[in-house]
Amino acid sequence: MEKIKISFEHKQIEVPKNTTYLEISKESKRKDSVLAVKKDNELIPLTSHATEDESIEFIDSSSIEGAKMYKAAIKFILEVALKTVFKGSDIEYLHSVPGGMLGEIKYERTLDKEDISKIKKEMANIIDEDLEFKRYNVLKKEAVDFYKAYNYDEKAINVKTCDDIVTIYKLKDYLNFYYVPMPYSTGYIKKFELKYLGENRIVILYPSNLTEGRLPEYVHHENIIDAYYDGKSWLKKLDVPYVGNLNNLVSERKIKEFIESCELHFTDEIKKACDKIIRNNDKKFIMIAGPSSSGKTTSTRVLGAYLRSKGYDPICISTDDYFVDRIDNPKDEFGNYDFECLNAIDTMTFNNDLKKLLKGEEVNLPTFNFITGKREYHNHLIKLKENSIILIEGLHSLNDDLTPGIPDKYKYKIYLSPFIPLNIDRHNYISTLDLRLIRRIVRDNRTRGYKVDEVIEKWQSVRNGEEKYIFPYTHQADIIINTALAYELGVLKVYAEPLLLSIDTDSKYYEEARRLLKFLRSFYTITSEYVTSSSILREFIGGNDND
Repeated sequence: MEKIKISFEHKQIEVPKNTTYLEISKESKRKDSVLAVKKDNELIPLTSHATEDESIEFIDSSSIEGAKMYKAAIKFILEVALKTVFKGSDIEYLHSVPGGMLGEIKYERTLDKEDISKIKKEMANIIDEDLEFKRYNVLKKEAVDFYKAYNYDEKAINVKTCDDIVTIYKLKDYLNFYYVPMPYSTGYIKKFELKYLGENRIVILYPSNLTEGRLPEYVHHENIIDAYYDGKSWLKKLDVPYVGNLNNLVSERKIKEFIESCELHFTDEIKKACDKIIRNNDKKFIMIAGPSSSGKTTSTRVLGAYLRSKGYDPICISTDDYFVDRIDNPKDEFGNYDFECLNAIDTMTFNNDLKKLLKGEEVNLPTFNFITGKREYHNHLIKLKENSIILIEGLHSLNDDLTPGIPDKYKYKIYLSPFIPLNIDRHNYISTLDLRLIRRIVRDNRTRGYKVDEVIEKWQSVRNGEEKYIFPYTHQADIIINTALAYELGVLKVYAEPLLLSIDTDSKYYEEARRLLKFLRSFYTITSEYVTSSSILREFIGGNDND
């Protein structure tokens, strides 16, 4: 029998030709958590056969690809468990929350905690049975007909944007379509938790590439969930609950009116924030935070413009301008500069300047030179007037450790979060992380000349910083502003697709680029000609008033 050599995890083994990767994975030190295999930077199922000498990588939930597979598997397991315990039920997965995702159970009655325990027990049974996620490649027409027969109309519409061959998975007696591959079987899904919020709303917690295999603790972020439902209710009024409805507006030449509605809705959210600030007229410091590519620059500028129209004198301060000199910047465990940590900011000088302003003294604001890596002063003198209000924008703005010298009574906290409450279908929502990554890919290529793999390379460290320094404080925000536009992925697609297609097959981010391309295929292309120069989207695609 012909033998071949397979290299992985710094070792090499010999196996018979045509051995499955599932069999080979039993020699991996992570054999109990392997979800797929990566060969030539492309994910392939464990059921595939090895036919030649090669180097491979086994994937688990500690990787970006594995984390998404784990999440998809949990969704399918929960769906099947729910439908097994409560016949005629369904679940709609709505939005990501810190540590997990929000879902809403559709059933003839409201469930209680005992019902949720039954679902959780059935999920555990499915996992213990180690059931295979059976994979079927079917013609697109067959997939469309299948979903129409089960009244999954939005899924039938979405499948039309897929390849001619559609991969559908079967678990027990249930079939479904997801946008990432499934693991081999349910036995690899070891950890999960369900938190019942009442009213058939549930949060599903699971480990990810950011938790190092651990199950995250649940922190309730009611303000984020409420903001999501507000956005979803608004889209429902416009009869645009799914991507298919958005695509119909494009094909029916009605997208211009929808774009105008989205832009007006965003400015209305800014106006609401402005009105709340005015009602709290003792607030002198507006603390504005948001993750990368959340549109902090535009949002702060627009908020300042509205405050000015109400008779205020807004003064914008970026905490980035108070970075310590590069030579003094802390480093992470890998010896790289940690620009996300709080100690990267000269908080002493920052607080001294703020306290001087409160006392009515004049302050010379610094500017950080990112080329030289040093803080500079250019006679930017400011002094508070009676009607002045300070907008402080930065990564740590919600963290009181940034401004220990400023009493809470003077601070009003705003969290910016770009999320699109527009589902692809009832079991697949638009990931906030994907939206932000695509925004960043387009912006950083345009403004800094970064290639896609460079952006994705930096993305992991950015995400680690957000998990440490932003998300633990979001529940402290006085208000959440959604900085996404429901139509924007159709516009971003025009700019992002050529960049993603430029990724070579030898790049370790080739699979991630392929996944994003597949995701963008769900959206019809939207021209940017209807996007105003003042739109927050211009911060990423260019053509705004400051370009």
